[in-house]
Amino acid sequence: MTIPYGHQSIDDSDVAAVAEALRGDWLTMGPAVARFEDAVAQRAGAAGAVAVSNGTAALHTAYAALGVGPGDEVIVPAMTFVATASTAVQLGASVRFVDVEDDTATIDPSAADAAVASATAVIASVGYAGHPADADAVVAVAGRAGARVLDDAAHAIGSTWNGRPVGALADATTFSFFPTKNLTTAEGGAVVSDDPEVLARARRFRSHGLVRDPAELREPDEGGWHQEVHELGLNYRLPDVLAALGASQLARLDDFKRRRAAVFARYQEGLSGLDGVRLPVVRPGADPMWHLYPLRVLGGRRRELYDALRAQGVLVQVNYIPVYWHPYFADRGYRRGMCPVAERFYAEELSLPMYADLTPSDQDRVIDLVRSTLTGSAS
Repeated sequence: MTIPYGHQSIDDSDVAAVAEALRGDWLTMGPAVARFEDAVAQRAGAAGAVAVSNGTAALHTAYAALGVGPGDEVIVPAMTFVATASTAVQLGASVRFVDVEDDTATIDPSAADAAVASATAVIASVGYAGHPADADAVVAVAGRAGARVLDDAAHAIGSTWNGRPVGALADATTFSFFPTKNLTTAEGGAVVSDDPEVLARARRFRSHGLVRDPAELREPDEGGWHQEVHELGLNYRLPDVLAALGASQLARLDDFKRRRAAVFARYQEGLSGLDGVRLPVVRPGADPMWHLYPLRVLGGRRRELYDALRAQGVLVQVNYIPVYWHPYFADRGYRRGMCPVAERFYAEELSLPMYADLTPSDQDRVIDLVRSTLTGSAS
């Protein structure tokens, strides 16, 4: 039997919510989306939310809503999924990669501070594995630079920093609702913000850039059907059926967090004292909702452990290669060695299975395999 590294948690309430949406009048662009957006905004401690079709679309929409474009520079931590950088590039910006903190793999505020330039428009932080970045320090760096902060919280809905929810820590925050994430809409994402202009621009961008408000139209007397495009956008809408699933999932987020915390604690206990590994930490002020369990495997044995666990049906993963190692960025002059902390983290990181429905017996199997592989003996 295989054990995936992440998996959705679906119950009868989710099925009922989707069935109700399917029986309704709206499959997309209807009231379920608005209800889901309100619930996301409330949970995130933000003034509003804009639901979109996936987490990458959320990043693209948020950068556009923050006004990122040609001539701008975006600072991005090297330890993240490629979309944190690629969506800014697709808007014409350049990216400056910076190193991460050794203990959490979140952006190093001092590295961001050193990288700030006159063209810096946005500093992107990432709540890696669910652990928030040091939001206060990042916001201070951005304030000195006259830049905005985008928090890529694809891993971190439900997490808090110094008592404040992720979603209330930056100028704009993005979430992903992919099945392995803390809650799912199958595919989906959201942008949240307290800035009404950011929210308005995000709503336009996710719907082709269409303007319908008569007060904003250049030709308001054209007719009741009339709509205009003032800035280009894309179709990043989230259907009502998926929003209904998301709202049902969001109602159980606290339970998901509790169960993921129990999985984290069991790993911490079961792997404590094992030579050759480094366990994840929780910084003071952080209350993570764990999306990943990022074990660090020392002594060059990460590949050995990866192969051994996969051979036994434990589908561990590595998250992530430093973004600038991707050939797209390497072909544009980014070189290995730029961010040594992130590169060392990548060389050691192995994501063990982490999801709300992971059973204690399956988790103990994972722990036993990790121990026996690294010690060379059965537990």
